[in-house]
Amino acid sequence: MIVSFEQVGLRYGTGAEVLCDLEFKLAEGGLYFLTGPSGAGKTSLLKLLYLAQRPTRGRITLFGQPLDSLDREALPALRRRIGIVYQDFRLIDHLSAYDNVALPLRVAGHAEEDIATATEEMLGWVGLSDRAAARPPTLSGGEQQRVAIARAVIGRPDLLVADEPTGNVDAEMARRLMHLFGALNRLGTTVVIATHDIGLIGETKGATMIRLEKGQVVDPTGALAHPPRREP
Repeated sequence: MIVSFEQVGLRYGTGAEVLCDLEFKLAEGGLYFLTGPSGAGKTSLLKLLYLAQRPTRGRITLFGQPLDSLDREALPALRRRIGIVYQDFRLIDHLSAYDNVALPLRVAGHAEEDIATATEEMLGWVGLSDRAAARPPTLSGGEQQRVAIARAVIGRPDLLVADEPTGNVDAEMARRLMHLFGALNRLGTTVVIATHDIGLIGETKGATMIRLEKGQVVDPTGALAHPPRREP
């Protein structure tokens, strides 16, 4: 298992828990959709997955390492194995679309020739080859979303966490992006996508739906979510 949650709870400050007694596992190479009504805690759960938030209680194990006993110095290496598509994009405004997408590879120290090849391919995948030189403030919301997705997947992360990645694109582009996520998943990346688009879930084969209700993870029948059964 690439992720394990054991009796995990999360509260902000002194308020009530927004996530309560989470108990589930994500299989390596699995494809998951995280659903649930607004306010159910989807974004908070994603923050736990990509290490932006620590749980108030319980244990999270990521890549075989319990986070509660992990040295702070070890966190950057774990974070580099995670790709994140934020709902608010978080692009760097003074960099071009090309440089935003290339940034993770530059930080990792890849050769510029390899970076150029990978970045141009990714921009082509998300339909933005002709907008490579544009800066985020001049891009539409949908274009910014596609740049954010390309940046998140360019390094082929072990775990991809996406918060409403198709929320600002049309249906055709949503299917194209899901094809990209599916291709990445087939290469071995575990993919977790938070979405309200039930139709999108229905069109995706081999995926498992995890539903959040009132801060707890349940499957469609109300039982705790189980890891997916992968075809041999």
